[in-house]
Amino acid sequence: MTKQSSDPKKAKPVQPLSKAGKPKEKEAKWQLRLYVAGNTPKSVAALNNLKKYCEMHLCDQYELEVIDLLLHPQLAAGDQILAIPTLVRKVPVPVRKIIGDLSNEEKVLVGLDLKPIKN
Repeated sequence: MTKQSSDPKKAKPVQPLSKAGKPKEKEAKWQLRLYVAGNTPKSVAALNNLKKYCEMHLCDQYELEVIDLLLHPQLAAGDQILAIPTLVRKVPVPVRKIIGDLSNEEKVLVGLDLKPIKN
């Protein structure tokens, strides 16, 4: 006979269950990186548009990192950034890049693989 510990610190956390009664897999948050150059109109528009799309389609399932290449130009090489503003989707894989102010919602959603391509 084994003794169960009454110490709450040693208790295993309860894993949430799906409707089928199986443990839910933790959904990975989307990791997005927006490269900008200061407060140019295109950079500001890209950030505002991206925030709007993320709130509408990803809710709280995303992490957004904004990198100002005027302050950190060395960071452009890591994601091979050639133009700005550029959005890089790191997770989920595969990595995807979208260049521009992100004003065309349908193209952004298709580019991020949030919406299927219309024929």
